[in-house]
Amino acid sequence: MPLPPSSYQPLAPDLTICRLLNGMWQVSGYHGSIHPQRAIAAMFDYLDAGYTTWDLADHYGPAEDFIGEWRRQLVAQRGEAALAQTQALTKWVPRPMKMTRQLVEENINISRRRMGMDCLDLLQFHWWDYRNPAYLDALQHLADLQAEGKIRHLALTNFDTEHLEIILNHGIKIVSNQVQFSLIDRRPEAKMIPFCQQHGIQLLTYGTLCGGFLAEQYLGQPEPRRLETVSQKKYKNMIDAWGGWSLLQRLLQTLQPIAHKHQASIANVAVRFILDRPMVAGVIIGARLGISQHLEDNSHVFNLQLDSEDLAQLEAISQQSRNLMQIIGDCGDEYR
Repeated sequence: MPLPPSSYQPLAPDLTICRLLNGMWQVSGYHGSIHPQRAIAAMFDYLDAGYTTWDLADHYGPAEDFIGEWRRQLVAQRGEAALAQTQALTKWVPRPMKMTRQLVEENINISRRRMGMDCLDLLQFHWWDYRNPAYLDALQHLADLQAEGKIRHLALTNFDTEHLEIILNHGIKIVSNQVQFSLIDRRPEAKMIPFCQQHGIQLLTYGTLCGGFLAEQYLGQPEPRRLETVSQKKYKNMIDAWGGWSLLQRLLQTLQPIAHKHQASIANVAVRFILDRPMVAGVIIGARLGISQHLEDNSHVFNLQLDSEDLAQLEAISQQSRNLMQIIGDCGDEYR
């Protein structure tokens, strides 16, 4: 059954994405082995179910190679026109160093070759160290490559509000910023969303399911002693900073009846809550290609509408949590 029209949203006038993006961090090697042939076969299942948009990065192991091979197979099986149905949003995550035009162009050309794309749909730029202002040089070179037709749109990942403003003040056009955003981590609401509303910048969010902890399987369960994936370790730390396992249980106990009322899952409610926040264009959900998929369950997000009573209950839990802006800082500060 196809996804409804509300499942898609323009990120730019010439770039419409599925609001649930297929996250490819799961193929990076940090979550166990992925079989390439099974993974690429699974990518056709996502496309046929309506999930047309892929989020990846140059450092996500073979992610860019998977996109390239999948695109080649897509053309072979369905023709060149089929490529227009898909979007591949990659990232460039360089080491902070001097950013010359040659260095920037060489790295972008690597992604273009790996992905089999003359023009990248969206290049999301990350920078590890704000003390090194060369990120502005890199972005200017990227803007030049955009003008030459090698990149369609420029975006950021994990930039804070202060440095996003600096970038805009240098005349660089940014269409989106990718940030962590969930019922656990609501930092974007403090500064990022108000700024993006003023400047027409959209948000792509990750960590919205907190590495899978926002799900029925953890309701009523003791605090885990052994964590299996990098995602679980990362988001368990976030839960601990936010309020701990006991508060997570209260959140899950609140989410369960809301989910039942709407004939949905806890994950559906958690995703819908973030999709409804201002300036959020899409939520990235990890795709364990060839291992597991939740295509049908995820589709229920688009038939779900939270009411004022639901929102009030969830807000009451948030009021019991610690202030992550004070503990961690603005969006992306956990990486610096």
